[in-house]
Amino acid sequence: MRTFEYLDRLPLGGLTRRQRLLVVYVVGLVSVVGLYVVLYYAGMRHLENRPRTIFHSLQIVTETMTTTGYGADSPWATPWMNVFMVTMQLTGVVIGFVTLRVLVIPLFERTPLNLDDRLSTKRDHVVVAEYERDTGVLLDELEQLDVGYVLIESDETEAKQLSDDGYQVIHGDAETRTDLDRATIDRASILITDAGDRTASIVLTALEANEDLRVISFTESTRRTAALAEVGVDRSVSPHALIGRRLAEKATTPIAVEGVPGESDVAIREVLVRRDSTLHGVRVGDSPIVEHPNLTLVAGWFDGELRLPPSADDLLTPNTVLVVAGPTAEIDDLAREVAGIRTPSQSTHSEAIVAGLGEGGSAAVETFSAGCGVTTIDADPAADPDVLGDVTEPETLQAAGIDSATALVVTVDDDATALMTVAMARALSDDVEILARVTDAEKTSAAFRAGADYVLSVQRACARLVASEVHGERVMDPTSQIRLVRTDAGPFVGETLGDLRDTSADWTVVGLLHAGSVDTDEETTVEADDEVFVAGSDKAIQEFERTFDTR
Repeated sequence: MRTFEYLDRLPLGGLTRRQRLLVVYVVGLVSVVGLYVVLYYAGMRHLENRPRTIFHSLQIVTETMTTTGYGADSPWATPWMNVFMVTMQLTGVVIGFVTLRVLVIPLFERTPLNLDDRLSTKRDHVVVAEYERDTGVLLDELEQLDVGYVLIESDETEAKQLSDDGYQVIHGDAETRTDLDRATIDRASILITDAGDRTASIVLTALEANEDLRVISFTESTRRTAALAEVGVDRSVSPHALIGRRLAEKATTPIAVEGVPGESDVAIREVLVRRDSTLHGVRVGDSPIVEHPNLTLVAGWFDGELRLPPSADDLLTPNTVLVVAGPTAEIDDLAREVAGIRTPSQSTHSEAIVAGLGEGGSAAVETFSAGCGVTTIDADPAADPDVLGDVTEPETLQAAGIDSATALVVTVDDDATALMTVAMARALSDDVEILARVTDAEKTSAAFRAGADYVLSVQRACARLVASEVHGERVMDPTSQIRLVRTDAGPFVGETLGDLRDTSADWTVVGLLHAGSVDTDEETTVEADDEVFVAGSDKAIQEFERTFDTR
């Protein structure tokens, strides 16, 4: 254990513990051989009176340490040289055993016995103490953001599989102090728990080791929020309730992601190409949004797939959601004209149906405004729904008023049921706006194909929520992958906004702040005292910040 603590203090960057051990081994071996070569060279010259070249000395040392022979130099006349040669022989035997243990045996092992050896040095990182959803989605999100993390996984098979896939994972029990210490909890900045009834025990144990931890906990029910706060959880989130609220908000008004705090003139908004839009089949490069001088197309969802940025050859379909940056008023005006979306006054639904009255459905009902009539459907009488029945049956949806409803929020627990509900509702009504929740992120595109207008994945939303907590306000929205930052315009002085937008980079300059006002016209030239608004994916913005040193 002392050896590994020593290795952790070595300045070897992001190498894993095993890699650091190999570096120490190689450096030590070279040092020993080099020392022996010098001593042999000096001994043959001054003790044996038989001078040898440095390369001949290297040959003899190598032959002796590997026990392959001694060449023409043996025997040696002086006692000191014989003692030295015996020392070399013993050293060679020891190094042989070390080589066998450090290099040879691990090469033939399928996985190391101790997954800790694969961990790189961590500080100010995230410790994930169990995660009951799709772990890969969360860890991919953290790696994309270049966030250090360690996952403590109680299932040994799962831990080994994730470690083999390249993730920073150890097998252990997050309730025990020893296993938390293996994840260097004392040097972590954030603890994420998703362990059900074990959450309180994990949090209390972790805070004993590091009282400065910020703790985020996922829970199945909002009823546990107060209790979790008592044990030290800073933020507890019920994913189903979170998405239920988000779907209801999306049904109430178009999604609007605010830009830089305090700068309401520039924002990023999702413009949904609805089923009755005139843009169906139009290339992205030919769309009025791309040609607009004050707006910038940042990204687009095509059948549930996010493309950053979209290709000019991508075709707009009823499942497309375009992410547009620019002045809020102009985004709304253009969206009303060409994208077939409702205007803000029309977007407040008068009649909504919530299918599935669990945690998510209840949160959705509470989020709808008082002026919207909400009809609930559930197959469980204990939920006390307005309509009791199977949400996949046409009679049930018709009894809930699908013919006259303007919005349907699907929050049933099973993805297969959700997809069937979406398809049935779309078959019964072409006008209703369908917003659905899926558990599996891979089912998002299937929900779009079934007829949904907007889909949120529990897995993706949880991962984005973690990203927002890690970055604070830098990640603007837990269900989005887009960021908007403001920075000094120095590197772009003399260029026009149009030139800066016409680039192959994944980030794009949306507008600039000049003399207290925001300008987004592509003909505007950047001046020395200006600041620019830059939009793009998390990864692209990180690359922008590194390239132009904006930190």
